[in-house]
Amino acid sequence: MALHWRSLLRFRSTTRPLIIFTFCLTVIHSLGNDVDNLLMYMCKEPKIDDATQEPENCKDRLAWVECLPAPNISCRLSNGTQFKFSGEEVGFNKSIPCRNVSGYSYKVAVALSLFLGWIGADRFYLGYPALGLLKFCTVGFCGIGSLVDFMLISMQIVGPSDGSDYIVDYYGARLTRLSITNETYRRTQLSP
Repeated sequence: MALHWRSLLRFRSTTRPLIIFTFCLTVIHSLGNDVDNLLMYMCKEPKIDDATQEPENCKDRLAWVECLPAPNISCRLSNGTQFKFSGEEVGFNKSIPCRNVSGYSYKVAVALSLFLGWIGADRFYLGYPALGLLKFCTVGFCGIGSLVDFMLISMQIVGPSDGSDYIVDYYGARLTRLSITNETYRRTQLSP
């Protein structure tokens, strides 16, 4: 009986590293090209503007961050000279997406909709005065319109009238709309 337990413990002690190794390989494989990029360069975090909660250099829905190549990475310049990075120099700038905001706060819009939506304060704040006046005169469409507006504003379906995005904390919960365009990549499933 003791021999059986020893062999079982020996089996467990040899399989544990194998399982950990297999798990690590699976994680590395799932990361794909990100592992190569991680080892080759590192990009700085963008500087966030306190008022807009977007990167300071945001223009046309794009901002730029500086990226530092890893030490001992060599690049050949267009004139033929070779440059070797030490890890301290900026190698290139990488674009990151940012949003177009114009001063409408998501927190304020949701609070107005929740507490004063029955008199149309949320629609007045977002720049829809006709709907705000209609909600005011009908007491929020007898409460039903207030409830519907609260749901639409909290899900960020209804936004400011000028087409801009809400000001949401940079590291907060943001809505990312997915859409299908001509640039959308469709992955075809291979049959087994």
